[in-house]
Amino acid sequence: MPRGGPSGGDGGHGGAVILVGDEGLNTLYHLSLPALYAAEKGRNGEGSNKTGRSGEDLEVRVPLGTQAFDVETGELVGEVLAQGERLVVAPGGRGGRGNARFSSATRQAPRHAQPGEEGVELRLRLELKLLADVGLVGLPNAGKSTLIASVSAARPKIADYPFTTLVPQLGVVALGPYDSFVIADLPGLIAGAAEGAGLGIQFLRHVERCRVLLHLVDLSSEGDAAEDFATVERELGEYNAALLERPRLVVGSKSDAALPERRESLRAAAAARGLPYFE
Repeated sequence: MPRGGPSGGDGGHGGAVILVGDEGLNTLYHLSLPALYAAEKGRNGEGSNKTGRSGEDLEVRVPLGTQAFDVETGELVGEVLAQGERLVVAPGGRGGRGNARFSSATRQAPRHAQPGEEGVELRLRLELKLLADVGLVGLPNAGKSTLIASVSAARPKIADYPFTTLVPQLGVVALGPYDSFVIADLPGLIAGAAEGAGLGIQFLRHVERCRVLLHLVDLSSEGDAAEDFATVERELGEYNAALLERPRLVVGSKSDAALPERRESLRAAAAARGLPYFE
């Protein structure tokens, strides 16, 4: 300002990148492109003590159950579990201070300002662990997709060959006008899944978020039903022993073509573990 000292205003703060929970989403597919997400930069300060406008935050919608990991360190940045929950993954930088801030009675015309701080820049890996009340587990072709299609409006692919379900399916089961629960049809397990065989870890991570596990075992196929049940149980335990502490139910499926020896074998296996048995 002529004859009046400095008049440089402060710079605006940078916007933050924020993950926001959206219960209307159930996959991360919409984030595959574009790969770069940047919040708005803060504006420069101006003369006449005008402070620059702060940048707008960038909100990125994600499904509930999303976890964000720092690619460089592998550390968990945070997770989004509730509708509308906000997780700041990249805070915006602080705006700089203009030279008007540094004037004083003894230094009326300072010729320096304080630069702003850089915002956070990082690479994230997002993982989705579905949230469900009931998780259906079992070997391929145990009847999981048929069950969820029967009790909910979900329409998963159903066919007479293994691994028809390649991604988890969610269905809402209505118990009354104001009461319902979410059931998840999870891809079939095979021996060695805990080490990555078949769909492996891609499937098992979703089981961690299910409150109740429902084991389906085909009563119509060949072999020992108790061993089929034990295979799934073993993989769950090797992945996370705490899963075997969840409430569990054993269900014999395809009872219209059940073999008597498989029915008795599975019933005995459930009784030995103190688990409820249904068909």
